[in-house]
Amino acid sequence: MNSEVIASNAKRPRKLSTEEIAEIEHELTLYPDKRAVGLEALKIVQKHQGWVSDESLLAISKYLDISPSDLEGVATFFNLVYRQPVGRNVMLFCNSVSCWIMGCEGIKQHIKDKLEIEFGETSADGDFTLIPVPCLGDCDRAPVMMVGSDLHRNLTPEKINKIILDYRNK
Repeated sequence: MNSEVIASNAKRPRKLSTEEIAEIEHELTLYPDKRAVGLEALKIVQKHQGWVSDESLLAISKYLDISPSDLEGVATFFNLVYRQPVGRNVMLFCNSVSCWIMGCEGIKQHIKDKLEIEFGETSADGDFTLIPVPCLGDCDRAPVMMVGSDLHRNLTPEKINKIILDYRNK
């Protein structure tokens, strides 16, 4: 997405919050160049807002003096920077070769059927967003997925049902 598209999609200017600025300022002390803080600033805004809107991206761009298109390139390169709203619980589903060999296709279909969503979508109740990831590094316990910071291993349809129920009740 180029800067003109971002600018035209931005409905109202957004300012960074005091907390976001303080955290970004801290990151600026850790890196020799402002451009190196771009990813950290995106993650900081996402932590506070839940995702990075066009308005937020423009605010970061202005604050760090990085072009919107360069910052958008960083945001879209990293699949854990969310450029659209996500559910209360983000499910990172591993679809590596190891998980595929261990039956992740059936598990993935069970999740999709249970939540009535596809990859990249959020359930109607706003509880879950399902995102594919290339590897979660736990191949010996495949298939695996993460919900938030919790890793779930050796997935079965029964385990998926329990995970969904547990997170809905949190």
